[in-house]
Amino acid sequence: MKRRSLFKNAGTYGVAGVAAAASTIAAPAIAQGRIEWRMGTSWPKGMGGVQTGAERLAANIGRITDGKLTIRVFSAGEVVPALQGFDAVSSGSLDCYHDASYYHIGKNQGCQFFTCVPFGFSGNEMSAWINFGGGQALWDKLYAQYNLKAFIAGNTGTQALGWYRTEIKSVDDYKGKKLRMPGWGGAILAKLGAQQVVVPGGEIFAALQSGAVDGAEWIGPYNDLALGFYQVAKICYGPGFHEPGSALQFMMNKAKWDALPNDLKAAVQVACGWAHDDMWAEYTMRSAEAMNVLRNQHGVRFLRTPRDILMAFGNAAREYLGEVREKADPVTKEIFASYLKARADLVQYSRFAEGAYLDARGLPFDYIK
Repeated sequence: MKRRSLFKNAGTYGVAGVAAAASTIAAPAIAQGRIEWRMGTSWPKGMGGVQTGAERLAANIGRITDGKLTIRVFSAGEVVPALQGFDAVSSGSLDCYHDASYYHIGKNQGCQFFTCVPFGFSGNEMSAWINFGGGQALWDKLYAQYNLKAFIAGNTGTQALGWYRTEIKSVDDYKGKKLRMPGWGGAILAKLGAQQVVVPGGEIFAALQSGAVDGAEWIGPYNDLALGFYQVAKICYGPGFHEPGSALQFMMNKAKWDALPNDLKAAVQVACGWAHDDMWAEYTMRSAEAMNVLRNQHGVRFLRTPRDILMAFGNAAREYLGEVREKADPVTKEIFASYLKARADLVQYSRFAEGAYLDARGLPFDYIK
């Protein structure tokens, strides 16, 4: 595809707001005005959605730039461990990385905001805040402290609460359970007596199978089917509270980003915007299809999370987020203020618009078949 035509198509998605472990990797190749970057990911090799979406993003950057900027992609563990991209990119050992920013709250709690916040933004609301509510500028401010630059470059939509072997009937059932849930969501479960466990996606099946965890969340039916969770657990609860619309990031070494000419910067930004919409659409369709397979072919029970448990999650979230804000650094407090203001506006609008429509669509009238 010619560069001009791809720019035209990609532009319809909008440009708005658009490690010692890796020390053996060669520096980026620069020859005759061409640049090659190395990108790691947190995703298992070949995994649909996250890994294949990252690979499409890299390929499209190469196409848009007519090969002036090409990106070689490595899956989880090929160059650095799955959750260690932050340090590798910050140091320049890797040029860029595709993962979820909330994997790095050990560096700064503010990283959580740019993936998801418990009881926070849905996927479309997240895009609204990042691109039109000041989120990107705050993200830049946060990441500049670590020599990083990032754009939103994927979304997996609303995630399930997780997979369990037995029913969860009350908040007391969480006490003592070891549950795979990263970020603030897992910390909130800990407030209810659970033990938070964090393992990469590629290790969840083994952890469930061995009993290292009693329950686990990953993304949703599309990937959960591929990873075979139904073989060791037959109950999946939803909705989750922890990841209402999980954004993924294309994270770059800031010095290398700053060194790019303006046309290549624009190409990266356009490609990230396309990658976000592309991945979100893929997850929405494929998860709907996979849910039918899991239910009808593998006997999975999809159960609604009880209202009293969701209320308990909400109260625990208020308490935990208050504690985080109290201890936060000035930049994270600034992010908190922006996020909560936008949330108040968006909750009001979404209740009137999309939320009300979804309620209406669920009414028990007969519809064409």
